[in-house]
Amino acid sequence: MKIAIIQLNIEWEDKEANLKKAKEFITQAKKDECDLIVFPEMFNSGFSMNTSKTSEDISGPTISELRKKALENKISIVAGLCLKDTSLAKNIGVYINDKGELISQYTKNHPFSFSGEHNYFQSGSDQVIFNINNLKASLFVCYDLRFPEIFRKVAKEVGIIFVIANWPESRKDHWETLIKARAIENQCYILGVNRLGSDGNNLKYHGGSMLVDPWGKIISGPEYSKEYFTVKINQERVREIREKYPFLKDMKI
Repeated sequence: MKIAIIQLNIEWEDKEANLKKAKEFITQAKKDECDLIVFPEMFNSGFSMNTSKTSEDISGPTISELRKKALENKISIVAGLCLKDTSLAKNIGVYINDKGELISQYTKNHPFSFSGEHNYFQSGSDQVIFNINNLKASLFVCYDLRFPEIFRKVAKEVGIIFVIANWPESRKDHWETLIKARAIENQCYILGVNRLGSDGNNLKYHGGSMLVDPWGKIISGPEYSKEYFTVKINQERVREIREKYPFLKDMKI
């Protein structure tokens, strides 16, 4: 499977500008014969608590455009955005297949309380599993990376887990270490996709997107400068590692 990684330099709270850039990257990924394209957390706004401005319905313009571009280009999409709800908003990740169908919607299980995210976004309680080209996958968002217990809940069933993020440069060592740890302990691919640039809170983002295989080997990254690059995964690698080293069979949870 060939995957396009988009370390978007997000324009602060400018959904129209970010969506325009996203559509251009989708077109590029199609030219590069990618099966999937992955955008960061809240790719169309940045990590903003201004949910009255950034949130949308699930049928709003961002999801509608992503579905349209997925269908036009026959490419699957993983992306994060702010979803409108009855009270607090939701920080979600979505998976749209190459037919333009919204297959899966994940709500961030762990709002980042250090920044007050929990005051604006409700916490999810469920995990998701979906199928991409006969490979089962799951999806988590940013701060979730620090909580290995939710990864263990899906580990046995999936071959790849996506972590989409707005992870600040000041904690980049944690990002890289935790991605590698999650891959080793769950014996699956972990693909972390972060953003570049700076936001309205004057936080700087280093990118650092990276793909780690089920043995903990870094396949690609960390990448600190490019907004766009591609990676390939060997879907048989998960089966090979798990058969040779059946560590997951000894899990007690």
